[in-house]
Amino acid sequence: MGSPELIRTSEPLRLRQALIPIACIVVLGYFAYHAVYGRHGFIAWLDIQNRIDTLQHQLSEVETKRGQLDRQVALLRPESLDPDLLDERARAALGYGGANEVVIFLDRPTDRSRPRR
Repeated sequence: MGSPELIRTSEPLRLRQALIPIACIVVLGYFAYHAVYGRHGFIAWLDIQNRIDTLQHQLSEVETKRGQLDRQVALLRPESLDPDLLDERARAALGYGGANEVVIFLDRPTDRSRPRR
């Protein structure tokens, strides 16, 4: 018959043959995970792009507001003073109305003599 050494199972050989592919799969999985969820991965990149879009929208709003304020300031300069704008700003700041103007108050005074329903 044969010697006991010749009757070997091939399990250790299969394990050794599978060790390199398993290690490669683990390493590949590690890098794939960090490429998607890592600090510099795909998800972080999407978050940064979203933040960039939000900040660009805010920047355009602020630039529009600044343009409006620049136009108002330009109208108040002495070399290009707009009398209508000056009158409007003076009346708003001082709370005055003209002699031929009707002032309408939007807030109603509360009448305490009449009960509410």
